[in-house]
Amino acid sequence: MVGVKSKSLRLNFFDHLKALFNLMKPRVMSLVIFTCAVGLLIAPIKINFWNAVLSLTAVALGSGAAGALNMWYEADLDSLMARTCLRPIPTGKVTKNQALVFGVLSSVVSVIALYFFSNLIAAAILVITILFYVFVYTIWLKRKTSQNIVIGGISGALPPVIGWAIAMNGIALEPIILFLIIFVWTPSHFWALSLCKFEDYRKAKIPMLPITSGIRTTKINIFAYSLVLFPIAVSPYFLNYSGLTYLILATTLSIYYVYISYKLLREKISIIEKKLAAKLFAYSILYLFMIFTSILIDRII
Repeated sequence: MVGVKSKSLRLNFFDHLKALFNLMKPRVMSLVIFTCAVGLLIAPIKINFWNAVLSLTAVALGSGAAGALNMWYEADLDSLMARTCLRPIPTGKVTKNQALVFGVLSSVVSVIALYFFSNLIAAAILVITILFYVFVYTIWLKRKTSQNIVIGGISGALPPVIGWAIAMNGIALEPIILFLIIFVWTPSHFWALSLCKFEDYRKAKIPMLPITSGIRTTKINIFAYSLVLFPIAVSPYFLNYSGLTYLILATTLSIYYVYISYKLLREKISIIEKKLAAKLFAYSILYLFMIFTSILIDRII
């Protein structure tokens, strides 16, 4: 009987840890780590391996903390949407108070750790990233404007700048270009998702662009942002930050991005529209990953 009880306690403990981990939005966190690592790896100055690992871990923790605080504040919305109703708070695996305490403590620890293992500038940018995501995007913009994801995208675009700052103890134009790639990519990525989850956002009364301005306007904006993204994505070559390998890969990836966006714009049958939006959303994730991978491949070559 004691053995069964002990096993049950262990299972509950690990289930709770898993719930806390899911509270940190691991998919988003993985993208943050990757883009931050690219910013770190392309920097001219190379730092100690363990300092790099521990600094990236601190950034990952900060990203997870922001995700936890986002879920804490949006628990009521998450419970209404099919896409988010199985998150830790709506399912009762984590309470709102636990999420708040976990998010705040993780934020503090991540910033202190990044300062200790890197420098003040990198830690300061991490603070800005967390505060912007929680207070500007989540609390202020998310429920008030259809431009929430445009302005809020600043926080998601900062990780490569943090990575650069970890190595260089400063900021330069090169990481700013990486910031702009993510910043301009973000709206089309999330608006494609909002077309797929239109009813979810309508039910939760979140003013995403398809809800406030209609599907046609959303598709026009997606296409417009894909066009703006193109020159920014290839600009590292023309600024002498990358070589021909990157130019070829980035051009190919970006042309296909514009092509899918254009197909979505032209399509008028709702079922096919939804399929194309889902295709664009999936490709947008691959696109960003491949653009940043191409930067690394180009540097290696």
